[in-house]
Amino acid sequence: MELLRFITCGSVDDGKSTLIGRLLYESKLLYADHLAALEADSRRVGTRGGELDFALLVDGLAAEREQGITIDVAYRFFATEARRFIVADTPGHEQYTRNMVTGASTADAAVLLLDARKGVLSQTRRHARIVSLLGIRHVALAVNKLDLAGYSRELFDEVSASFAEFAADLEFAEITCVPMAATEGVNVVGRSELTPWYDGPTLLQWLESVTPSTRRDVSSRLSEARRDETSRFLVQWVNRPDATFRGLSGRVLGGTLRRDETVRLGNRTTSVARIVTMDGDLDEAPAGSSVTVVLADDVDASRGDVLGAASDPPSLADSFQARLVWLHENGLLPGRQYLAKIGARTVGFTATKALGINEIGVDNVHFDAPVPFESYRTNRDLGSFVVLDRLSNATVGAGMIDFALSPSNVRWQTLTVDKQARIARNGHRPCVVWLTGLSGAGKSTIADLAEKALHAEGRHTFLLDGDNVRHGLNSDLGFTDADRVENIRRIAEVAALMVDAGLIVLVSFISPFRAERALARELVGENEFCEVFVDTPLAVAEQRDPKGLYRKARRGELANFTGIDSPYEPPVEPEVRLDTTTLSAQAAADAVVARLRALGVC
Repeated sequence: MELLRFITCGSVDDGKSTLIGRLLYESKLLYADHLAALEADSRRVGTRGGELDFALLVDGLAAEREQGITIDVAYRFFATEARRFIVADTPGHEQYTRNMVTGASTADAAVLLLDARKGVLSQTRRHARIVSLLGIRHVALAVNKLDLAGYSRELFDEVSASFAEFAADLEFAEITCVPMAATEGVNVVGRSELTPWYDGPTLLQWLESVTPSTRRDVSSRLSEARRDETSRFLVQWVNRPDATFRGLSGRVLGGTLRRDETVRLGNRTTSVARIVTMDGDLDEAPAGSSVTVVLADDVDASRGDVLGAASDPPSLADSFQARLVWLHENGLLPGRQYLAKIGARTVGFTATKALGINEIGVDNVHFDAPVPFESYRTNRDLGSFVVLDRLSNATVGAGMIDFALSPSNVRWQTLTVDKQARIARNGHRPCVVWLTGLSGAGKSTIADLAEKALHAEGRHTFLLDGDNVRHGLNSDLGFTDADRVENIRRIAEVAALMVDAGLIVLVSFISPFRAERALARELVGENEFCEVFVDTPLAVAEQRDPKGLYRKARRGELANFTGIDSPYEPPVEPEVRLDTTTLSAQAAADAVVARLRALGVC
């Protein structure tokens, strides 16, 4: 039988868990011990005065049962004579939107619940938009709790029309509205006499008959159209058990991969010599199969590469228009470097627009390397990615690719005089000396004294000072978090260019965020970055206050001031830590120069 994956979603307390529990109960899919446990749990922690509380069949966490809400995604399997199902019950609270995205990412259809008395709420709209973004085109709108509104046809029609109007631009292939009372089982499995005015399908009838445009049941027999789709094979591992065998292990993401098929990998064309499994060789492998492919030619391949039919290979690009869902309390900052995991590759990622937690937007995004891709609508696996924080590796967002942006005409130009030639001419190694700390810590004074000493020794140097740069290069930037990120991004790029010129670059910036300081380090070579933490406590820096900025910030005249109403993230393992409560400026500068000597820079 076919398998349908579907999601139940909607605002909190609209009855999603109750609906699934009632669906299992009415379909006679519960064993006697499950029913006994449900009866006991309903008496102990139920919300229906001892009657069967069907939500308890799904809400398994202790916190969920105590609060009567869904927090995590709960998956349940059931089957009827017509079809097998996997249902994902997802949370309704806004702070658990990330969990809802998780459940929707593998679904073929969606059951969107709403309370008939409350109508279309903001969370209903948010979930509907996410369902659309994730490529789900078939939706059942379960207008629930009609028993509490006297099974009013007028209310059902009003709510259904309101949702249809809102969803007109969401590109759903169909929206089927079902009047329901999940606690009573009305129109869940069988048609109810309480809604004689409704002649559409029950929810179960809709689930058994819906034909989603994206089919994920790879075990069912493939249609001829499906068999003719262009093959896509994602390389996850180069399998080399001994010198006699070299295969590419991975998964078929689309179409059917066949033995002797001509395929393309990067700019090389070859053919499939063998399709190997534990049970022997195959003549073909359908979408969803995990196999090892042996190519006819020795083609260089690595994790993340994609084999495609030579007649229509996957495209490569590094810039896209994508739809983003942001999942972290720390919002998406334009220009900040994140990581994106797409297919089996992890690449650098930046975006151009800001997003807050649970916000959804269309943005231009950029990877730091070309990746094989297809639009999300064509191929979910090659068209979706998750966004990771570079420092914590936490998942902070998700994206769906619409299309690649126009390819750039900018190319790297080969130059005769290179970095090594400049190093030889200068007689010393280049390095970025990055001084970070609070305003008033003494960064600029120490950097100036250190450069003076290096210059006296004949070293080639340049000092980038935070205030000086804001008079020119960064004069267009303010002091919001987004502007601070862009401020440091630009300076990091300039410092990297100066290292390429063979210079010792002293950078004196507050640079409050670890992520941007980490980016600056990554832009230069190994042993070409020296982080100097000018460690001055806030109280001491505020007491010094050479520019009067702390006083202005305390009076509310200066917004987004680091240490007062904007955070500072101190370095974790700097190369140099200068305690300016015990060191003079000259002693601190001498310590910086001494460290550069120890590193072999000068």
